[in-house]
Amino acid sequence: MALQAIAFYLMSAVTLVAGFCVVSARNPVHSVLWLILAFFSAAGLFVLLGAEFLAMLLVVVYVGAVAVLFLFVVMMLDVDFTALRQGFAQYMPIGLLIAVFLAAEMILVATTVATKGAAKDNLVPAAAGSGSELSNAETIGRVLYTDYVYFFQAAGLVLLVAMIGAIVLTLRHKPGVKRQIIMDQVLRTPKTGMRIVNPKSGEGIGE
Repeated sequence: MALQAIAFYLMSAVTLVAGFCVVSARNPVHSVLWLILAFFSAAGLFVLLGAEFLAMLLVVVYVGAVAVLFLFVVMMLDVDFTALRQGFAQYMPIGLLIAVFLAAEMILVATTVATKGAAKDNLVPAAAGSGSELSNAETIGRVLYTDYVYFFQAAGLVLLVAMIGAIVLTLRHKPGVKRQIIMDQVLRTPKTGMRIVNPKSGEGIGE
């Protein structure tokens, strides 16, 4: 128990410090790196809570995809971040107000769990009622692919349509740009793709 408490306080402190550095760092690349550290620390907190599936999602999805995408976008785009930070002091009061509300909600949830428990019977679905101890990931998988399989497939179709729409909207055919024609490459024969010449000695091959 003492080891778990030490790990909790350590990762909580790292998460808070990393979150503060995300919004206070002057270099946007450093902000993304601090964000990745905050995600890793939050994943460790999920592991301590017994939610290893959420920890895996946090690392794979947010660190492996979203944060890396942010990093590449920040490094590729020439954005004037100095101009973007000029209105920081203007929105400071509303930011502090939102931070106070979020802190009050977290304190309320923490005190409720500490006094009344986490209500595990309401959090764990009936899929684990077979008598055997199932892991968190297996329990979520059974419920997701049985009771909510149609919603899961519908969400996949929505993401597929969104991906196709993004490709169609960003695809631009510029004149003068050489593009591959796959059908011409597949139907290419030695007769159309090769020319046999017999140059004279000391002369090059001219077009």
